[in-house]
Amino acid sequence: MNIDLIEAAAVRLKGHARRTPMLTSPFVDEIAGRRVFLKTEALQHTGSFKFRGAWSALSALTDNALKAGVIAISSGNHAQGVALAAREHGTSAVIIMPADAPVMKIENTKALGAEVVLYDRETEDRDEIGARLSEERGLTLVKPFDEPQVIAGQGSVGLEIAEQAAELGANASEVLVCCGGGGLTSGIALALEAKAPELTIRPVEPEGFDDVTRSLVSGRIERNAQVSGSLCDAIITQQPGNITFPILHRLCGPGLVVPEEDCLRAMVVAFARLKIVLEPGGAIALAAALYHGDQIAGDDVIAVASGGNVDADVFQMALEKYGDAT
Repeated sequence: MNIDLIEAAAVRLKGHARRTPMLTSPFVDEIAGRRVFLKTEALQHTGSFKFRGAWSALSALTDNALKAGVIAISSGNHAQGVALAAREHGTSAVIIMPADAPVMKIENTKALGAEVVLYDRETEDRDEIGARLSEERGLTLVKPFDEPQVIAGQGSVGLEIAEQAAELGANASEVLVCCGGGGLTSGIALALEAKAPELTIRPVEPEGFDDVTRSLVSGRIERNAQVSGSLCDAIITQQPGNITFPILHRLCGPGLVVPEEDCLRAMVVAFARLKIVLEPGGAIALAAALYHGDQIAGDDVIAVASGGNVDADVFQMALEKYGDAT
């Protein structure tokens, strides 16, 4: 992985992915006690940054591989990104999703033209299902994070952050990134290493699913005991990737671990003060900026809002429980 792959992916993404805005609010700054610049990937196509990596991966396939179709494994955001990228490339997509994934994500993936195969994440092996279907149908697997072209696509977020931080005068020293398997975090880290090396990347994870944070401390890949059980479904993985972890270990500062109730509070703040809808996992970096400022350096901070695909009942719960968070 290197900056050349990221810049090449950014060229292929031009005209297909949105250059998402970086938003600010004095009300958000007051809660955080510093200026907060929010990179709003929730406004990307399909409601998350995942479209970038999916388009990057599909646009790098050979004509024969693209014609045969693709397969992906995802709880929802990668699923939708691959489904849309496949449709726009004129090919088919099979998406393996956990049966307990948010209903919105399952239905949106189907609506984008993908064939959805549901599995029980407690009793079935998603990788076995994916390998079997891939072999039977001759499909190309598009991994959610541990794939160079996917990481390269996500790295385009970092290129934009470097440009927008300079344009807006963001005197930040840290960039907080919602982190699951590390595709987005490692891509942004590589991009900023080349374009804004003064910035330090901080992965942010939910309590109970802090595999990256623990891995950064130990220096080796650590695994989560659980594979489900958090509202932050978008960023729940069992461990960081074999490709992503060495990048994270080399370039990231210490991880931040946030309780999910802070994510719900951050969702309310984003809605009330920035007029954007975030899902719990997509709000976790903002939650760290708002409520864990004692662990953050500098007068400014950049936080990535990675996704906004939240079911109505979860969003309503956040509003009812934390309506006074603003």
